[in-house]
Amino acid sequence: MFHSIKLRMRILKNNLKVTHFVLLMSGFNFLFFHLPFFTFVYNNLDHKSFNGITIIVSLIILMLVLNALVFYLIFFLSHYVGKFLLVVFFLINSIAVYFVNTYSVIIDESMIGNVLNTKYSESSSFFSIKLVVYVILFGILPSLYIIKVKIINVPWKNFLRTISLTLLFILMLVFANASNWLWIDKNSKTLGGLAMPWSYSVNLSLFYTHQYQKNKKEILLPNATIKDNQKSVVVLVIGESARSENFSLYGYNKNTNPLLSKIDNVFHFKANSCATYTTAGVKGILEYKDTGDLYEILPNYLYRNNVDVIWRTTNWGEPPVHIKNYQDREVLMPNCKGEGCNYDEILLSGLKEQIAASTKNKILVVLHTSTSHGPTYSQKYPHQFETFAPVCNSVELGKCSHTELINAYDNTIVYTDYILSKVIEDLKELKEFHSAMLFVSDHGESLGEKNLYMHGLPLSIAPKEQFEIPFIVWVSDGSKQLKPNKEVSQHHVFHSVLNFLNIQSPIYDEQMNIFK
Repeated sequence: MFHSIKLRMRILKNNLKVTHFVLLMSGFNFLFFHLPFFTFVYNNLDHKSFNGITIIVSLIILMLVLNALVFYLIFFLSHYVGKFLLVVFFLINSIAVYFVNTYSVIIDESMIGNVLNTKYSESSSFFSIKLVVYVILFGILPSLYIIKVKIINVPWKNFLRTISLTLLFILMLVFANASNWLWIDKNSKTLGGLAMPWSYSVNLSLFYTHQYQKNKKEILLPNATIKDNQKSVVVLVIGESARSENFSLYGYNKNTNPLLSKIDNVFHFKANSCATYTTAGVKGILEYKDTGDLYEILPNYLYRNNVDVIWRTTNWGEPPVHIKNYQDREVLMPNCKGEGCNYDEILLSGLKEQIAASTKNKILVVLHTSTSHGPTYSQKYPHQFETFAPVCNSVELGKCSHTELINAYDNTIVYTDYILSKVIEDLKELKEFHSAMLFVSDHGESLGEKNLYMHGLPLSIAPKEQFEIPFIVWVSDGSKQLKPNKEVSQHHVFHSVLNFLNIQSPIYDEQMNIFK
């Protein structure tokens, strides 16, 4: 036994031929980072049938061989480049698989967008001892070995023979599984999002390719015309990770809307988000139709057409905003006083006065909140709003009881209720204005249902908790009545704002307007 252990240690320490080394690295990569991949495969086919066993065995072999082949190509060309890339892969893999295991995320193109649009203040909230253990155990320790080992190259003749035979073997394996192509194609997005390191490396390049195509130039919309001089203001509150299921206005059994439920002229509609992540969800709220192109968004469009537009944010991930009054937390903080300035209440500081001081008759205010963003739900509201207890205080949501997690999240909804009621109070005091408030969330949130947490799954496989969102409207007396809509979309916002402000536009769609 001791001789066997010493032999294995000698294999890890001694010089290795490149073929042996890449097979070893492929094995490590498989063992360390692909439990979620094969858990998904195991749970989504009949693993007791001959066909199910065939798929599982074939995928194991294919993954080991394909990864070894790619590593072999890289290392044969350059040991230094190969070692650098492998170290990077193992370090990123360790972080990626932590998030996959802890929050059940899938590293697809949309998740890459989430990561790249995440600021330090948000990313730091995910820090935990478990993450450090993952990085040390699966990232740093293998990297030390990769750096230390000496690799012996093989002659060109051996290299070409190995490559040819490996490619032939892969082709034979792929065609032997021709009957399973349909299942693999159906689940390709999830499988690709769980295969390390290709999930993030391939999707990163796809993300930047698509971003470059989208952001070549903002497509301008046709000019609009303001049709009257009536002073009108719309406050659009963009919610973050708010799901309608936890709003008592929507029938939730806990009173999470104690203030809004007592205010007249408050209406709510059933709505679904067009995505499960912030960048696409906010774009959906601000664009005039569902499109993959970057058309002029609502604040830019109205600002260009002589409407006073104010954007206040404690969040990020919106499309490019081209207006004069763009105010983030740093701009708002110097003039804000009180504990609420550390939370989303800062968005209300001096807002009523700013609206009243406007020289324009038509005003759009956008408040982009971050109130219900996880995993640190309990840090998103002042202590006096901890209506439900005990609460989850861990970033590893799976460690909390379901009750603690739901309580912490519900408290963020109670705080949202307070913020929205304060917006309405301010608007009521601006008596010379016809006023409206719209609250629409960018997407929903999973809170442990089906062992899923937070958001970001592809819409095609996402549970309803991640896309069923609140769409809440308040209107001042004598301004507008609402159509008897039962269900609306995020794209109703654009046309409803145009209608309320009485702005005529060639792209206005009456069917997408919530007001009579």
